[in-house]
Amino acid sequence: MSADQTSTVATLSERTTLPLARAINEGLRAAMAADERVILMGEDIGPLGGVFRVTDRLQADFGSARVLDTPLAEAGIIGSAIGLAMRGYRPVLEIQFDGFIFPGFNQIVTQLAKLTSRHDGRVPMPVVIRVPYGGHIGAVEHHQESPEAYFAHTPGLRVVAPSTPNDAYWMIQQAIRSDDPVLFFEPKAKYWMKGEVDPTGEPGELHRTRVAREGRDCTVVGHGAMVTTLLQAAEVAQSEGTSLEVVDLRSLSPIDFEPLLASVRKTGRLVVAQEAQGNASLGSEIAAHVAEHAFYSLQAPVLRVSGYDVPFPPARLEGIYLPDADRVLEAVDRTMHY
Repeated sequence: MSADQTSTVATLSERTTLPLARAINEGLRAAMAADERVILMGEDIGPLGGVFRVTDRLQADFGSARVLDTPLAEAGIIGSAIGLAMRGYRPVLEIQFDGFIFPGFNQIVTQLAKLTSRHDGRVPMPVVIRVPYGGHIGAVEHHQESPEAYFAHTPGLRVVAPSTPNDAYWMIQQAIRSDDPVLFFEPKAKYWMKGEVDPTGEPGELHRTRVAREGRDCTVVGHGAMVTTLLQAAEVAQSEGTSLEVVDLRSLSPIDFEPLLASVRKTGRLVVAQEAQGNASLGSEIAAHVAEHAFYSLQAPVLRVSGYDVPFPPARLEGIYLPDADRVLEAVDRTMHY
């Protein structure tokens, strides 16, 4: 598609309410209309629009040369994207489900993450890997995992996770503009959660932590779908006389710690929540960093709420495995009574 043809594709122009999946779709559309080097690749993302329909109608609007259905081969998808990035393209890849990313793990951590450094900064790697992640959809193993810590641990990768449709719309465009590889974790449980999207004003930097709800008694922090759970817990706590400050990380690598530290210095308490297992996790890193940098502000130990350190269970047990508002509130009660 030529630049003239690209510019005729309709993009979002006014404030509206959209599901998170549609917000990502509109963000992809805007990025593709703005830059003909942006191409999409993945399994069943063309006529089908992906299993979650996030790429719905994009092939019809931009053509099969820019929205490519690929074989079922994640290592091949990522390896091809590395070559395309070297040739000046800006590939955006869809990994169909979180647990399917591991066949491409070697390409991500030993090639994609290191090529720019290996060439002393002269070879940018503008590759975005979209990863639907997390639970709450009643699926089987390999379809409900939270592997974000593997990639946050890897130097050379940026890792982000939106929690609202407005963030999803803007963050996917910001990720595509990055010259570094970005792992873009999408909370699949929130794909159909609606929220306002404002295409007229970009909401800050890609890696900026935000305070989603002001509070005074205890800070609770999470990312992606967990932010909704924390906001639900804050509503219940408010009815019981406890004011929770909810912090949305948005970026998992790098983490913008200063807003979180400022919140902890105000409340004196912190509960970290995540769907992923607790051992050697993002929650572990956040707890360690806060203990190191805000020790004298803490009135209680940092507490963590997470999935259990076992493989993701069958669908009927996911309600026991995944943290909910009750488990968050139990941790809040423990830190408040310490």
